[in-house]
Amino acid sequence: MLAKIAGWLYRSSPMDPSSNQTVSYNEKLLLSLTSLLKFCSFTNAVGMMRYGEYVDILGVSVDSFDPATNAAIGRGGDTDKNQHVNRMLKVRELCSNQGILFKMNTVVCSLNHDEDMNEHVSRLEPYRWKAFQCLILKGENAGGPNDINDARKLQVSKGQFDAFIDSHSGQSMLIPEPNTVMQNSYLLLDEELRFLDCSENGKVPSQSILKVGVEQALSQAGFDDLMFHKRGGIYAWTRERSISN
Repeated sequence: MLAKIAGWLYRSSPMDPSSNQTVSYNEKLLLSLTSLLKFCSFTNAVGMMRYGEYVDILGVSVDSFDPATNAAIGRGGDTDKNQHVNRMLKVRELCSNQGILFKMNTVVCSLNHDEDMNEHVSRLEPYRWKAFQCLILKGENAGGPNDINDARKLQVSKGQFDAFIDSHSGQSMLIPEPNTVMQNSYLLLDEELRFLDCSENGKVPSQSILKVGVEQALSQAGFDDLMFHKRGGIYAWTRERSISN
C-alpha cells in the first residue's frame, strides 16, 4: 500500500506547496524526496549536509521583506532590524551549495499587496516564485466558531492582486495564482490520508486512501485537473541522482 501511494504521488507534482509539511518518499522505491518547508532546523548547514542529497526542491514562504509587515503578518518580531532577508539569502546559498532548487511562495494579502519586492526577489533568484491571492476557506480561516483562524481582514480584491502581479511582471519566474486558479488545483492530504475538497469554499475530507484506495479517494477531492495543468503544475522539479539498492 505504501509503495502504491508513494508511486502515485511521485507521478504527480509536489503537493500543496503552501503548506508547512515535508513530503518524503522512500529512496529505495526509486522515488525522489521533495521538502516543502518554511522555517525549521533543516534550513541550516548541518541539516543541509545531512539531508540535502535527498532533496530536490525547497520552498520557502516569503510574504514580505519589510520587518514591520512581517511582524504584523505574524512572522516573528523583526521590527528593529530586518534579518529575514539575510536568512533567506543564507538558505538560498545553502540550496545552491547542495544543488537544491529554491522556490519562493508569497501570499498576497492586505498587508503586502502594495510592497515592491523586485530588488529582493532578484537577489534571491528563485527557480519559481508563486504568488497566491489570500484564500478564505470555511472551517479554516473564515472566522467561524470552529475555524482555526480569521484571515478575512487579510483578503485582497482581484484588482489588488493583479496590481501586485503587474508590478512584478519583470520577474520571469513569477507564477500568479488568484483564488480561481489555486482553490481546486492542489491535492491536499490530512493526517488520516484523506483528500480535502475545497470546491465548496471549505475543506471537506474524502474517504481515507487507506480504506478505499487512491483512485476512489481522489474522485472525492474536487480536484480540477485542467486548472492544474493550466497553472503549470507539471514542471521539472527533480534532479539527477544515483540510487543504490
